Amino acid sequence: MNPPRAFLCLALSLTMLVRVASAASVTLNPIHDTFVSSANPTSNYGAAGALLIDSSKLSKGEFDSLLQFDLSSAKSSFDTAFGAGQWTISSITLQLFNANPMNPLFNSAAAGLFTLNWMPNDSWVEGTGTPATPTTDGITYNTLPGFLSASDESLGVFSFNGATTGSNTWSLNLTTNFLADATGGNVVSMVGLPDDSVVSYTTNAENFTTSTSRPVLTVTAQAVPEPAAVGFLAIGAMTLLALRSRRTVAA
Repeated sequence: MNPPRAFLCLALSLTMLVRVASAASVTLNPIHDTFVSSANPTSNYGAAGALLIDSSKLSKGEFDSLLQFDLSSAKSSFDTAFGAGQWTISSITLQLFNANPMNPLFNSAAAGLFTLNWMPNDSWVEGTGTPATPTTDGITYNTLPGFLSASDESLGVFSFNGATTGSNTWSLNLTTNFLADATGGNVVSMVGLPDDSVVSYTTNAENFTTSTSRPVLTVTAQAVPEPAAVGFLAIGAMTLLALRSRRTVAA
């Protein structure tokens, strides 16, 4: 085999591997979300247009938020693109759109730290309450602890800048059980909790009137390289090295 053909062989190998390793992304809005308030521990706000994560040290008390996403469509999309079992999730991000906390129920916006945790318990109910007309037909501050457990996994601690406009995109840790839940195309729940004494973070919820400003989960997957493709690349590389060695000896 002459050198040009050897280079061509290696180039074809690389091309095949690049194609096999291509990525695809799917974006999802929540199927459910809500916030709970320590100042109103028996009230549900599942139909509100906002989510809040606020410290318990603030004047209006602590706010925690929950979100739930259905990843079945993501799994179906990746199965179609790459083949069932032939892909792996490489990243998951959550984009949240900042809001101005103008309701008298809420604390003023303030920069600080918050955490997002994956929850294995998906049985919480969003409810139908709003800040103007709270209900008791869904999760509340008093009932939230019953849905949390030692099996929850931290998806990261994040720094909110205190903005009331624009958006932030948070890259989530791909922890073991969270990743397995997402890869399985399951319903995935997460909870946002304050992580310092000053944070007050208000964002738009799934019920926000502008659909393009609702929370967005972006799941990116990458194809698993097939052994044949990897072997082909190795053969091409070894062939090129052998030809170079022959030329050196001949010289």
